[in-house]
Amino acid sequence: MAAGPELTNIKSPRVKAARRLAKRAFRERDRAFLAEGPQAVREAVALGGVVTQMFVTAEARTRHADIVEAAAREGVPVLGVSGEVMAELAQTVTPQGLLAVCRMVHVPLTEAVRPGARLVAVMAHVRDPGNAGTVLRTADAAGADAVVFSGASVDPYNGKCVRAGAGSLFHLPVAIGVNVQDAVAHLRANGLRVLAADGAGKATLDDVDLSHPSAWIFGNEAWGLPEEILALADEVVRVPIYGRAESLNLATAAAVCLYASARAMRSGPASGAESGTVSGPTSGPTSGPGERRPVRR
Repeated sequence: MAAGPELTNIKSPRVKAARRLAKRAFRERDRAFLAEGPQAVREAVALGGVVTQMFVTAEARTRHADIVEAAAREGVPVLGVSGEVMAELAQTVTPQGLLAVCRMVHVPLTEAVRPGARLVAVMAHVRDPGNAGTVLRTADAAGADAVVFSGASVDPYNGKCVRAGAGSLFHLPVAIGVNVQDAVAHLRANGLRVLAADGAGKATLDDVDLSHPSAWIFGNEAWGLPEEILALADEVVRVPIYGRAESLNLATAAAVCLYASARAMRSGPASGAESGTVSGPTSGPTSGPGERRPVRR
């Protein structure tokens, strides 16, 4: 695909319109956000109908020709830009030369969590975008059916959250701005047991049968889950600490919990394996806890 004239003016209206999406107020007004870097942009393009504009440097156009060509086939305007313009657009210290303007992809809670869902992650009061994006990525890797962000949690379209998600935002249904009480009621109505991950839990992962459909609620990085949310759960569960570490950070604890559930559901109660324990990493294509629906918004 032949490259057009390179955009070199950082004050260009197109550059300014894209750059302002770094702010939540403009993202919400325009119903758009930025995906930066080849992994996130590749997944956005693959979803189809999401990317509305792409900015690419000459070097990145050569390095990531497959992504640029796929976008062009989708009819996405691809704008060549100078390094200075990319530095203005990017939210990283060392930009990778590829950035896309995307339509928001979240769905209502009722569409994200449907009958048959077996594993769901709920983020309640999670404020750190890096942690939130990592939990989203982990849920995707563990085969979760959906991820729910409460109204008090970080915006999943925050640039750092999108980058930490490494494209997972485009893989599975995500609901945002959800009241936790409403989420719990909907999860139960769809047959999921609600587990709250908290260091104060009396039960540990070793004690709980995780072979049944479950939704995990994860709380704030600093102070965990408030009492009113803990009271909503069917059980409050903690990750056992076998060594001398004071605790695990949110993203690590979420990974342990989600994979414990995924493994237990894949193994089944009749496998002879102890429910709730975590095995080593698995590689290669495998089926997740549920039959994940194709994501198309």
